Amino acid sequence: MSISGHKNQIKKEILVRIIRAFFSDDFEENTRLIPFEMRPKGMEVPYRCCIYKERAIIKDRTIAGLGFPIEEDDETVSLRTYAKKALERKDIDSKNLTVLQAACKGCLTNRIFVTDLCQGCVDRPCLSACKFGAISIKNGKSVIDETKCKKCKMCIAACSYKAIVKITVPCEEACVVGAIKKDETGFASIDYAKCIYCGKCIAACPFGAVHEKSQIVDILKVIKDKKGKKIVALIAPSIAGQFKGNVYQIKTAVMKAGFDEVIEVAEGADITTLNEAAEFAERMEKGENFMTTSCCAGYRQLIKKHIPEIKPFMSDTQTPLYYTAELAKKRFPGSITVFVSPCVAKRAEGYDNENVDFVMNFEELDALFAAKGISTEKCEETKFEKESSKQGRNFGVTGGVISAIKTTLNSSTDVISYVINGLNPDTIGKLKSFASAGESDDSFSMLEVMFCPGGCIGGSATITDAKTAKKAIDTLVNKSKEISQK
Repeated sequence: MSISGHKNQIKKEILVRIIRAFFSDDFEENTRLIPFEMRPKGMEVPYRCCIYKERAIIKDRTIAGLGFPIEEDDETVSLRTYAKKALERKDIDSKNLTVLQAACKGCLTNRIFVTDLCQGCVDRPCLSACKFGAISIKNGKSVIDETKCKKCKMCIAACSYKAIVKITVPCEEACVVGAIKKDETGFASIDYAKCIYCGKCIAACPFGAVHEKSQIVDILKVIKDKKGKKIVALIAPSIAGQFKGNVYQIKTAVMKAGFDEVIEVAEGADITTLNEAAEFAERMEKGENFMTTSCCAGYRQLIKKHIPEIKPFMSDTQTPLYYTAELAKKRFPGSITVFVSPCVAKRAEGYDNENVDFVMNFEELDALFAAKGISTEKCEETKFEKESSKQGRNFGVTGGVISAIKTTLNSSTDVISYVINGLNPDTIGKLKSFASAGESDDSFSMLEVMFCPGGCIGGSATITDAKTAKKAIDTLVNKSKEISQK
């Protein structure tokens, strides 16, 4: 993902204004003014019908930025009140997403549609292509009966003029588990029983109607009022390349932003590697056909909610975040931990882990740097207390987990690897077939699954394109040490 889109620029501006308001003399009043300052009287309206609609949507985005669900908003409640409630909040809501109905366009239903490009040709290949009798000719042109259409798209392939198209609802099309649909009001609604928090709907919606509920105010509160506790940032391996400068400069920038300590989650990845390698060797000795290994929180949610039959094949080893948070609590007793994440799904993992107090994504860290005027590339380098290995630092890239485990296994343990680089209906179908068969027709013994193409560098809250991020990670990896076997 990238921050280049207009909707992401608006999101960043709102977060920056919330952060600046927090450190101002009057957080509540300055938060209330955000929609008016962003869309002042007399300004040319850039996106909506009028300035009042623009302000209403900015208000909703600000509510999400303050950490509240838009669905429960009472229009009569001002942003002052929401800001005050954010300051008073004690608990974090486990439901990470919210839908801004004011921004949602209530897109047309997914369907196959004949456009005006139809020429009413003599051959009429669309008629013969449809096996369900859904196409007829009216007034010399093709018409589709939606009650009969199975959306097989054979008519689309058959049409020489490309006159037949599939109309999609972006958020619904992006969701691989059917967790987001129109409700009775015609607007998008999230079914949290199905949602795996992958964040694809956020990236897909061109109107920015799907939002994360930010924890930024909660994090700023503990930074401002530390009460003698250290605030420790746990930075994901995929952070390399997200900001200008190297990972040591990023560490310095994070500390300038108010954190007392910074630990690489790559350090926990080294523990995951050693434990998972030992577990794999043990499973193979027992005669098991394969083991699936993934540190991807979205994949874990997928197994939990949609493919429980593959759980017996999934590694019992914990994620790098789990081990890093545990290290942080032992290294700095009584500390407050904040995981800095590339995606939405890690919020769900953080919520379930008692050692992770808060989760901040890369977009929010970027906004924090902007609000405080911190330039990462101008920061001095600060070394880590313990350097992570090249294997751990490569965990954010597809294939990095299996590559690390292979490095630590002895030659007597044969590894035939298989990598799923991005989950979609086809790859989910593969996972289900592997689970039902209890083995792989591809003859692998170790399976790595990354929900996002490219791995964590393609996460829903990243701010740099995956190619640039991969290049930066490769540079860091090449300069790093080999993993210790101890």
